[in-house]
Amino acid sequence: MVPQSDVNDRAAIERCIRDYFESWYAGDAARMRGALHPELAKRGYIDQGGGPSLARETSDSMVDFTELGIGKKIPPERQRLVIRIDDIHGNIAAATVSSPVYREFVHLVRTADGWRILNTLWQPAGT
Repeated sequence: MVPQSDVNDRAAIERCIRDYFESWYAGDAARMRGALHPELAKRGYIDQGGGPSLARETSDSMVDFTELGIGKKIPPERQRLVIRIDDIHGNIAAATVSSPVYREFVHLVRTADGWRILNTLWQPAGT
């Protein structure tokens, strides 16, 4: 039997991750800000033709890009998410998110305001 606190944490973690991705696709900057820890460190390991490099984002840059509507360019049929919560230990958690566009490893922390995304590492789904 799974303790109720674990069930509640899993639901809250999934909701936070959905807020993060769905706000990106919708261009909802306020919802994005609510999903992120202010100290977010987002890294993308991507190859733009010159070999792999790291793209670096912060909480503020993610909110700014969301407000610009960059994620709104992704068609709805490519916005499906598969969220796997890999581990919860006290006030930290790890999850893997797969979609037709991204594969992203997500680290979360429990704050006074609920679960927030602290770190992510991503690549395009096709790599």
